[in-house]
Amino acid sequence: MLTETFKKFRGQDPFNDIYGQENAKKQILSALIMNRHIVLVGPPGIGKTTFAKNVAKLLPEMEVEEIITKKKNKLKGEERFIRIQGSPDLTVEDMIGDIDPVKAMQFGPLSIESFTPGKIFKANKGVLFFDEINRAPEKLQNALLQVLEEGKATIGGYDLDLEADFVMIATMNPEDFAATEKLSEVLLDRFDFVFVGYPESLDIEKRIVREKSEDLPEVEFPDSLLNLTLQFIRELRNNENLERVPSVRASIGLYERSQSNAYLANKNKVDIKDIIESFYSVVSHRIRLKPSVKYLMNNKDFIIKEFAKFKENFERETGEDLP
Repeated sequence: MLTETFKKFRGQDPFNDIYGQENAKKQILSALIMNRHIVLVGPPGIGKTTFAKNVAKLLPEMEVEEIITKKKNKLKGEERFIRIQGSPDLTVEDMIGDIDPVKAMQFGPLSIESFTPGKIFKANKGVLFFDEINRAPEKLQNALLQVLEEGKATIGGYDLDLEADFVMIATMNPEDFAATEKLSEVLLDRFDFVFVGYPESLDIEKRIVREKSEDLPEVEFPDSLLNLTLQFIRELRNNENLERVPSVRASIGLYERSQSNAYLANKNKVDIKDIIESFYSVVSHRIRLKPSVKYLMNNKDFIIKEFAKFKENFERETGEDLP
């Protein structure tokens, strides 16, 4: 059923919530047509969750039967978007389900009515979104194998048939992020990988920032200053002295905080001072210096130095004299 839904989008761009990322869009749609499970790989703040939600919105409204009560509910595609947040304390029971002690006393411990289904069962005919799957403990990874391979989940004394007509979309941050787990090769073998990167151009990033940010209509953000701000962020992403670089969330944060700084200063237009005041709060914790650099300066000093150099080059290339 789901395969037929996605085949209808041949020659179209169904991912209306995502700007750019043309190759990722093509690879995701290609995988969905063949009913493949997907891992979206990339740093935080680049739209991986938005991609998964967009997939759910493409699904048609339909009746879905509950596993225990057999009750049928008519649900829209976005209502069949089920999210699991990867973390070290996530349990198999959270994902698959568990025996409810109160119901066990009422119906008996081996009665199916005593079982409370987990999130996997709620994803039937929808999207099971596993955010940051490489934060999940090994035991939970192993439990996923049976579900993805056989469409069946085993817990306690139950062998529960699971209708496996769902799309599983997981996300994965780079392995150098804190608290990540190494994923087993047998689990990775169940997925196709799609790599998602930063916005391809300044214009795309400007559109994202303008449309996704909370806006203060009382305060104008001049286009020339927004270009300066976003070009600086984009240059940091290519800086050879950084191990970790700022995401699109940093761009959005600078836009919002610069506006609020100007508002608090009773100004109706953002100036360069408002932007600089935002850098340390918004950007400094989103970068990581290479060891050879961090012993010479801290993040704040690095940003000051790099921005001063960037501003000078920007003025020379554009002919604008920024304050």
